[in-house]
Amino acid sequence: MVLTLAHKLSPSVADLKPSATLLINERSKTLAAAGKKVYRLGFGQSPFPVPGEVVQALRDHASEKDYLPGRGLYALREAVAGFTQKTKGLACSAEDVMIGPGSKELMFSLQMALDADLLLPSPSWVSYEPQAHILQKKTHWLETREEDGWRLQAATLDRACAASPARSKLLILNYPNNPVGNSYDGAQLKALAEVARRYGVIVLADEIYSMVHHEGGQCSHAAHYPEGTIVSSGLSKWCGAGGWRLGTFVFPKELRYVLDAMAGIASETFSAVSAPVQFAAITAFKGSPGTDRYVFRSRRVLKTVGRFVYQRLKKMGVTMPAPEGGFYLFPNFEKHRPGLAKKDIYGSAAFCEALLEETGIALLPGEVFGRPPGELSCRLSFVDFDGKAALLASAQNVDLPEGEIFVKNNCPKIYEAMDVLAAWLDQD
Repeated sequence: MVLTLAHKLSPSVADLKPSATLLINERSKTLAAAGKKVYRLGFGQSPFPVPGEVVQALRDHASEKDYLPGRGLYALREAVAGFTQKTKGLACSAEDVMIGPGSKELMFSLQMALDADLLLPSPSWVSYEPQAHILQKKTHWLETREEDGWRLQAATLDRACAASPARSKLLILNYPNNPVGNSYDGAQLKALAEVARRYGVIVLADEIYSMVHHEGGQCSHAAHYPEGTIVSSGLSKWCGAGGWRLGTFVFPKELRYVLDAMAGIASETFSAVSAPVQFAAITAFKGSPGTDRYVFRSRRVLKTVGRFVYQRLKKMGVTMPAPEGGFYLFPNFEKHRPGLAKKDIYGSAAFCEALLEETGIALLPGEVFGRPPGELSCRLSFVDFDGKAALLASAQNVDLPEGEIFVKNNCPKIYEAMDVLAAWLDQD
């Protein structure tokens, strides 16, 4: 007789679903492979190739095979510290840096290390809250308003902290923001920092998109609250190397004990990041005139494409904050509610499903980012174009044509997707 085992899943993962961002990427690929024309505006991946000199560094170090320290290769941590000082003006050293297999894994380890509730502005990236759920941490959603650009207000943070002052808290503040595409200025960050300091909140400043702020010069929350802010970044967004899986955390000396705890977690989980990738990343973070040009051109392209899509959506009666960084918009189709209701569409999930099935346009529903299911908000990622060709076109033009001409010539699927979306909405 064969014994059949039917073990129960842990309650914290029994109802866990795959990440919505990864799921839409796989679904888009499947539909395209089946011959359907798909406009891939759901998955947020940099369209640009990894800089050539960084790729060459990976080739040069492909034979590196030894386990590296759990905190990361010392020379890489030095490079990250130098990069942080140069780009953010923050004083730090290699001892303040930890390297992980993507910032996502580091965020999970941080929540594991801290006995703290999670404070999360709505909308927020899809994986922050599920990580807290897996670890059986309590999440407090902090409401934001479209008229404030979906930015967290200091008064809202104050009320949330005052409601349970005895509990330790971790606030994750992401900017330029995924899914909204906008950012915070120095005054806004200073106001949030004053509240965080008053209540002793640890802030994880997820600044993974800071190098692709469309105007450059992104202000860091750590400049206003250095003793309580951990800065998160990596290679995925500004260096186009998402699949390389390398993330960075920079800690203040006051939170060195948290870094030590996370290093202990690393020793029992992922051990160390891939050795060839770490050696190659030194070249990326040390920088060069070539990588500086690459980042500058990336920003120009994203600004041009983002402004074009924003203007087209506004003409369709769609509301959203203007893009300031990264490659996202958070359009709200509320003004189309009466027409959409005729198709039995009353929320973001149904909206995205109908749009994908009827037009091939892939978006992500606002509800996976913490918005109410009945809200007609979605995330649009304007990266369905050949990044290498767009960078080349950017290099050949001192001044990029504003919007339409550049997008039509270099990002034809983005251009076409806007026409298709406008026609679909006009059917209502």
